[in-house]
Amino acid sequence: MNDRIEPRYVSVPAIGDPAFLRLSDVPPEAEWFANIANPGTRRVYRDSIRDFTAFVGLADRSKFRDVARAHVIAWRHSLEARELAPSTIRRKLSALSALFAYLCERNAVAINPVDGVARPKEGSHEGRTPALGDNQARALLEAPSEATLEGLRDRAILSMLLHHGLRRAELCHLDVGDVHDRRGVRHLEVLGKGGKTRFLPVHPHTLARLDAWLVAAGHGAELDGPLFRRVRTDRSARLTAESVRLLVRKHARAVGVDSRGCRPHALRATMTTNALEHGADIAQVQETLGHSSIATTRLYDRRRNRPEDSPVFKVRF
Repeated sequence: MNDRIEPRYVSVPAIGDPAFLRLSDVPPEAEWFANIANPGTRRVYRDSIRDFTAFVGLADRSKFRDVARAHVIAWRHSLEARELAPSTIRRKLSALSALFAYLCERNAVAINPVDGVARPKEGSHEGRTPALGDNQARALLEAPSEATLEGLRDRAILSMLLHHGLRRAELCHLDVGDVHDRRGVRHLEVLGKGGKTRFLPVHPHTLARLDAWLVAAGHGAELDGPLFRRVRTDRSARLTAESVRLLVRKHARAVGVDSRGCRPHALRATMTTNALEHGADIAQVQETLGHSSIATTRLYDRRRNRPEDSPVFKVRF
């Protein structure tokens, strides 16, 4: 009996095969969108490109070659006329520039018409997202009830945001197995923007709350399952970014914090400012937040803007 296993060869179409020819029909701009890994970034970029193409009346992708710098400048003026924030206009121009840079690389267009177009200045070296004071942060951490499953979950989430500065999408993407030991210390394995993974040691305050949540929820052994879930309907469903925004707003309102300014991103700014105030190195804070540039991290630093440090409160008559 011959037990010899004959090698199996996979039939590969020739270059002239229609299966290959169809690939050449994929528009370069579609390839560009497909290579943007983060869904949020892809959505923002798509909206920006749609805004521009609608403004210039560009219905046929072959007309990308006809776009000139004058079209981009006219679009920028229209964005300014709509009174969009400078940061929003900069982001839209960046999206358009990134698309044309890719089209240039693929020889689909000759030039990038966004090059040389002035972009509005931010007007400040500090971002607009507010940070909470220490007393407000402490009150927010204690706002959810310890007597309910929802309260235990929210306590863990608020601690996660305030002690680790996670983005909403990063927090929602966490699985149970993403909390694990590294060199004897519990860490979070966080998938950030651009598909980059970073490892953050878990703060003891957060760890205690995570353990309480998982024991009460009963899914601590489901390593591939979502860490934070719904508690009222479909308890196996992953919590959404919008749900996180609403729960932060709800608990902020409950403790008298202005809920209009208290968003998950505000907790990210709060964590950054507090860490820097207590001697953290800004380069390490940058790594913790997952920023590609330290300049972005500085936008979250509110130490220069603490109301309690204002000269107003130094006045004595």
